[in-house]
Amino acid sequence: MVLFFTSKDPRYTIYMGKDKFENEDLIKYGLPEDIWFHVDNMSSAHVYLRLPKGESIESIPESVLEECLQIVKHNSIQGSKTANVNIVYTPWSNLKKTGDMDVGQVGFHRQKDVKLVKAIKKDAEVLNAINKTKREEFPDLAAEKDSRNLEQINDNKATIIERRKKEKHEKEEHIRQKELREYAALMKPSKMKSNQESNEDLEEDFM
Repeated sequence: MVLFFTSKDPRYTIYMGKDKFENEDLIKYGLPEDIWFHVDNMSSAHVYLRLPKGESIESIPESVLEECLQIVKHNSIQGSKTANVNIVYTPWSNLKKTGDMDVGQVGFHRQKDVKLVKAIKKDAEVLNAINKTKREEFPDLAAEKDSRNLEQINDNKATIIERRKKEKHEKEEHIRQKELREYAALMKPSKMKSNQESNEDLEEDFM
C-alpha cells in the first residue's frame, strides 16, 4: 500500500510508503522524475515527489516543496516531536542501495546532488491541508516501472529518428548550397565567353 497526497499544484504527485518494507519497493521501482525526501540524521518516512516531465529538482515550486517538507517532518517519530529538523532531498536516481544495508536504508551516489533544507518547523496550516488529501492506493509498481521504461525507449527512438532526419536535411542543404555556389562561380562574366569568342577559338584551332 502506498499513501498518496494531492498537492495544491495538480501537476505534482506526492507519495510515501507506509513502512520500511514498502520503502524498499519504492526505492526499487522509482522513476527518473521522482525526488526523494527524508529527515536528516533521523528515522522518517520516505516521501517522494513525482515531477512533471521536463521539470527538474531546481524548478520545484516553493509551495509544493513546503508540502513535502511538512509531510516528512510529521511522519518522523522523533522529528515530529522536535521543534525543527533538517531535511534532505535528492533525485531518486541518486539513491544508492547495497546488499549490506538494512531494510529501508539508502545512501547516495553523489553527495553533491543532495540538497539540505535547515530548521524546518511545523506549519499547521500547510500540514492540515495536505493531510486531508491523503489516500491509500495499491499501485502495481513493477508494471508502472516497465511502462515508464518502455515509454523512455520509444522516446529515445523518436529522438534518434528526428536527429537523423535533421542531419540528412542539413547534409542535403549543404550539398545544395555547394552546387549553387559552384554554378554561380561558372556564371561569372570572367568565366563566360561570347559566341564570337567561341567561334574565333574554333577558327584558330583549324588554322
